[in-house]
Amino acid sequence: MRTDDTPGPAGQPPETPEQPQPAAREHELPVVVQRLWGDAAPRRRGPKPALSAGQIVRAAMDLADAEGLAAVSMARVAEAVGYTSMALYRHMSGKDELLILMSDAVAADLPDIPEDGGWRAGLEAWTRAQIDLAITRPWMLDLPLSAVPPGPNRVRWMDQAFGALRDVDLPADEKLAIVGLLAQHVLGEARVHVETRRAAVEKVRRDAGLPDETPEADLDPAAIEAADPFADFETVLLKYAGPQAYPNLFASFASWQGGTIDSPADDDIAFGITVVLDGVDAYLRRRGAIGGVGS
Repeated sequence: MRTDDTPGPAGQPPETPEQPQPAAREHELPVVVQRLWGDAAPRRRGPKPALSAGQIVRAAMDLADAEGLAAVSMARVAEAVGYTSMALYRHMSGKDELLILMSDAVAADLPDIPEDGGWRAGLEAWTRAQIDLAITRPWMLDLPLSAVPPGPNRVRWMDQAFGALRDVDLPADEKLAIVGLLAQHVLGEARVHVETRRAAVEKVRRDAGLPDETPEADLDPAAIEAADPFADFETVLLKYAGPQAYPNLFASFASWQGGTIDSPADDDIAFGITVVLDGVDAYLRRRGAIGGVGS
């Protein structure tokens, strides 16, 4: 296990880590922001390190894909890249900074957004792509996404959303507010799907007497679907939400015939995006930012 990350003769002691230097200017950006944008302080002279921050982040993401974010520690990541934990601290201050770098790296791949479908089709595809990403990599929702500075990858996603809004006659701050609204919807929608899926998978494992580390792929998909905490929610309401304790729920469900949502029955993600974009559409029309139907 290596402690240093620069190539050299065996047994050669590692260089003494540089001490943090005081900020040269009051407005200098934090080091973690500089690292996010590839603008960290110049390296000292000498051989190029064999280990990089990018390798460390990729190893951490692989570990999160396999075992979840809780499994990511400096020690586990160091083991994965073949170095000691001390070598990792030459590239980042600790786990908190690693999570910040992961928050940007997870957004490295931009989605395909239609160029000629108008602002709504563009934002619909953009929003759906983020929800799908979070469901595919559920550990993403355990990252401090709302509390860390955006890096180049996340800003590229933002730029893509602004591209969808390029023909909308709004000032930049209002466009940014719309993008932020959709980002909040992404986090809420994805969290519901991820957490209910986790609960269903855990129940299936528990009912089958299987160990916690049993892969989801080894479980019965029908059993997972049946174990969804909300699978019988409407039935529960019809049976137990009586008119005295829950008069408004009772009145609504008593006359409900089912199947009224204007989207595929298995695609409630589309329903949520549609409702949010309907609201955005109404706002844009009220602001005079778009024209008639189909704009």
